Amino acid sequence: MKTLLLIRHGQSEADLLDVHEGRADFPLTALGRSQAEAMARWVAERWRLDAIFASTLRRAAETAELLSAAAGCPITWDGELMEFDNGPLAGLTRAEADERYPLIPDLPPDRSAYGQETMLHFRQRADEALAHCLERTGRTAAIVSHGGMISQLCASLLGLAPAAPVGVRTGDTGVHCWQVSEGRRALLFANRQEHLLSMEAQNPLQI
Repeated sequence: MKTLLLIRHGQSEADLLDVHEGRADFPLTALGRSQAEAMARWVAERWRLDAIFASTLRRAAETAELLSAAAGCPITWDGELMEFDNGPLAGLTRAEADERYPLIPDLPPDRSAYGQETMLHFRQRADEALAHCLERTGRTAAIVSHGGMISQLCASLLGLAPAAPVGVRTGDTGVHCWQVSEGRRALLFANRQEHLLSMEAQNPLQI
């Protein structure tokens, strides 16, 4: 039996600017670092991690580094855990993106618009990253990533099709806990954020 924690990064500067993030590489805000520090203490008090896998984008990397320091566990960097590749939308305000790259509805999962990643490839990245993490995990591991990737990882764990109309919402430093054994995958809890209760401000859920 293996325990797998899926953890979203803290608040990033893109959240304050209200821009499309995706592959835009923004760091954490001061609040985001405080959120990540609170999450790291909470996790370290409850689990003994033997592995941390993290996206290389700055907001996730900074979150993972704080978790590593609190848990005394090294990080394995994995570019496959990066957020959805949103191509030219990265860093644009939502108004700019709506004007220059209007939404194209009902795209099949193997097709993309404006040079973005296809949903099929996004899911394949999640499948491969998940398999890699489980292979290298002893008993308990954490994956520090992004809202979209965490949703894809959960879909992979549930065995959902890439185009399934199901998503998992994750707030800043939200933690999901899975138990995985041969032939069985069980979700113990989703998007826990009680480590933020003592903080003055919390952010709305984000995907």
